[in-house]
Amino acid sequence: MINYSVCVVTVTYGDRRRFLEQVIERVLSFGQVANVVVVNNASSCEMPAMSGKITVLNNTKNEGSAGGYHKGISYAFENVDCDFIWLLDDDNLPDEGCLDKLLLQWDAISGPNNKKALFCFRDDRLTHVNIAHGENPYRYYLVKNNFLGFHVGRILYNQYHKLTDKFKKNRPCRERVAMPYVPYGGLLLHKQLVADIGYPNKELFLYVDDSEYSYRITQHGGTIWLIPACKIVDIDKSQGINYKKQLFHSHLLDQWNFRTYYHVRNRIYFYSRVAIQNKFMFKINKVLYLAFLRMISVLSSKRTAYNKLVNAVNDGLNGNLGIANPDKF
Repeated sequence: MINYSVCVVTVTYGDRRRFLEQVIERVLSFGQVANVVVVNNASSCEMPAMSGKITVLNNTKNEGSAGGYHKGISYAFENVDCDFIWLLDDDNLPDEGCLDKLLLQWDAISGPNNKKALFCFRDDRLTHVNIAHGENPYRYYLVKNNFLGFHVGRILYNQYHKLTDKFKKNRPCRERVAMPYVPYGGLLLHKQLVADIGYPNKELFLYVDDSEYSYRITQHGGTIWLIPACKIVDIDKSQGINYKKQLFHSHLLDQWNFRTYYHVRNRIYFYSRVAIQNKFMFKINKVLYLAFLRMISVLSSKRTAYNKLVNAVNDGLNGNLGIANPDKF
């Protein structure tokens, strides 16, 4: 294997020092990691003691994941002498042999440096697990003409697969599988690829910005390879707060806040530009799903949240991006 040089880029915020320190300690133990760029997104804690390999870029305000990774990737690309940029969230703890395995896979996969990227595996993400076991990624991603995941023509299809999934246990993972887009955390990019796809869109601010950014790889004729043998663990389990389903309720309305607004707005913006092939079918799905949510909003006394959701949908369709006015939340 060629002796590659890797720059890790991570973004932190709030009071997450206990997670960040573990990630930094682990990645600095990898011989190929020459630099770590930490974007401090106006966190409330002091940064941990840093070695000479670490650069901290301080933001005076939280610029979201889009602004944070834009700053970190652009700094690494323009100022750090390295072959690869490895994106990790501040709670993504790679297995001890993760980077070695990634780089071995890089050498094993043919193709120019600007036409491939590698992505690490989390075994607690059911969608990624199913894809690693051989499911078609487009069962989950870029479903044509869907509206917030709803497609009237796929109701029976989805129910059938939910049933058959129960009989597909204990299948082995494949060595590698192609993904259309992925989150930031765990994505390994060669600098030549970054030169082609640029940096994240800061106007998306938070949520789906990673999907839009990594999908540029696919759009440019490249392939993102999920490598199941290269595992990372999310240390912060608090992010997986379980929403308990209730009759005549919707998580979109019950949990309406600034996160939900950005997720809805940005998903609509992204999907309306890459996944609509039939505008009439998209409109049918939109009308049906919004009618359903409107009924749920009446039954659950969430009319205000419903109205704000509709505004988020319209902002996404019209490309009204950037940091939103708080009254939208």
